Amino acid sequence: MTTTVAIIGATGKMGRLVSDLIDRTDGYEVVARLDSHSELGEMLGAEIAVDLTRPDVSRGVVDFATDHGLRVLVGTSGWSQDGVDSLSRRLADRADTGVIIIPNFSIGSVLATTFAALAARFYDSIEIVEAHQPSKVDSPSGTAVRTAELIGRARAELGPVSAPHTDQRARGQQVSSVPVHSLRVSGLIARQDVFLGGTGETLTISHNTLSPSSYEAGILLALEAARTITGVKVGLDQIVDLGFGSDAAGSGVSK
Repeated sequence: MTTTVAIIGATGKMGRLVSDLIDRTDGYEVVARLDSHSELGEMLGAEIAVDLTRPDVSRGVVDFATDHGLRVLVGTSGWSQDGVDSLSRRLADRADTGVIIIPNFSIGSVLATTFAALAARFYDSIEIVEAHQPSKVDSPSGTAVRTAELIGRARAELGPVSAPHTDQRARGQQVSSVPVHSLRVSGLIARQDVFLGGTGETLTISHNTLSPSSYEAGILLALEAARTITGVKVGLDQIVDLGFGSDAAGSGVSK
């Protein structure tokens, strides 16, 4: 059986990557490719809408798609927890649609985020540095926000991390009490480092994206899950069994 897909943001880097990947993959067919000049109604007729737009556009795309009974895979960064919670309430009684929001399609990235959340219970000093190409329009990145939120959940009974002098602008933006620092540097694709410090030692958990091809396995996993999704799920860790148990990195967002 073939699942029909509409790609919104099809002319961007990720849009072209997803479009080419689907064209090479059995079981899917792209029936609409929307760009900034397209009407949202052009996605109607597809079963899955893949949103690869911008943070200021994404919510409207998702609302339109779910209002018309499409299931949605969101690869747009910048969704806040408030936005996720609002969408979850909106879809709470809907069995005909659902949304998967993926901050990062890389398997290595989701593993690094999970490792950081696991380690967060053992260290009180934690900070995140994320780096992307200058064309990335949002900061902190969705991956860094997701990592900080999972660190916060893992430390729910321990309290906030130790982060002195956060009133100074150079100390980054606090997300779930974790200082997050964003770099936008030419020549990069994506990198994230989580620094954890304790008595007499430090631990650094790093993930470096070397090629956009690293996203392909996660995209296919997310597309498969989007075929039957109901409600709202955030992150590949919510659709892939990482083998750590349900409480390893906190409950995540699964509505």
